[in-house]
Amino acid sequence: MFELLAGKQLDGWTAFFLATTVATSVTGFFFPFHHFTPAHAVGIISLLVLAATIYARYARHLAGGWRKTYVVGAAIALYLNVFVGIVQAFLKIPALKELAPTQSEAARPALSQNRRSLASTSTVSIFARPKPCFS
Repeated sequence: MFELLAGKQLDGWTAFFLATTVATSVTGFFFPFHHFTPAHAVGIISLLVLAATIYARYARHLAGGWRKTYVVGAAIALYLNVFVGIVQAFLKIPALKELAPTQSEAARPALSQNRRSLASTSTVSIFARPKPCFS
């Protein structure tokens, strides 16, 4: 996101972010499951967003409207990663799990954190100025 705010291209970090985000989303489908869950929906949405983002960045080289597609897609991908991280933290970290032992109570603090992460990624997206790629 710093790349977008500064209007600089950090090709290595961009590739690393996109690759690890794709890997995170894809590996979630390797675990055994017996029914469709909200986690699967988030994974599918994330992969669709990442497909458009990667296409805008590498195939269309941020030309024209693809620049906005890239900025919005990168911000959504980051938000979804943070969202999943917050949910997983409430499920796995004992201190947070104590705040919400039945997980129905987790909605309030998790929702509050997710609102903050949405606000920060939205702000970055609004002020992002990616430069065109020349390759």
